[in-house]
Amino acid sequence: MKKYYAECLGTFTLVLFGCGSVVFAKNEVGQLGIAFAFGLSIVAMAYSIGSVSGCHINPAVTLGAWISNRIEKKEVLPYIAAQLIGAVIASGLIYMIASGSPYYSNLDGLGQNGFGYGYGGEYNVYSAAVFELVATFIFVFVILGATHKDSNTKFAGLVIGLTLVMIHIIGIQITGVSVNPARSFGPALFSTTALAQLWLFIIFPLAGGALAGYVYKKCLIFDTES
Repeated sequence: MKKYYAECLGTFTLVLFGCGSVVFAKNEVGQLGIAFAFGLSIVAMAYSIGSVSGCHINPAVTLGAWISNRIEKKEVLPYIAAQLIGAVIASGLIYMIASGSPYYSNLDGLGQNGFGYGYGGEYNVYSAAVFELVATFIFVFVILGATHKDSNTKFAGLVIGLTLVMIHIIGIQITGVSVNPARSFGPALFSTTALAQLWLFIIFPLAGGALAGYVYKKCLIFDTES
């Protein structure tokens, strides 16, 4: 159970500080600051819980890890359940804090992902789908490579976190950057619009993660045993 508690706490931290930076500090830190809030959250959790659960804190990573033989099939659903619970708790806490301000409106949301009219750069559904698929593939592929037993794993957390920063720098205006169904699920529960678009942020990140796991396992010459 320690693995699942760690995944819940790790996802909670990612959503609290990542999405929280959007809600509480967007005007102060800007897009770059938000990107680093998500990335540094990953760095912090990688070095805190990596030795316990592998610090997936993302269903797409868990799926890719299973496909590449890093975890057993029986662990997949408990990992994902723990991640979703952590994301929902963090989103509820953000809402509780934000609603205490007279300047907060439910229309402001909780840093949810989206696309189309009125969101970010108003990119259409096709642009959003392609970005989430490709960005998640790259993210999960980097994670699998950085945490491989033959890699210099001392720097894995930093590499993974900086990769997420890079993805956010180019992707915030496209979808707000999911690459993580749990990160999208929590905030979407508090927004009708985001809930209607949630399907994209489940399907395409999971597809990207699965593809990364398959490519890493089948198309490269690495031994995929961790």
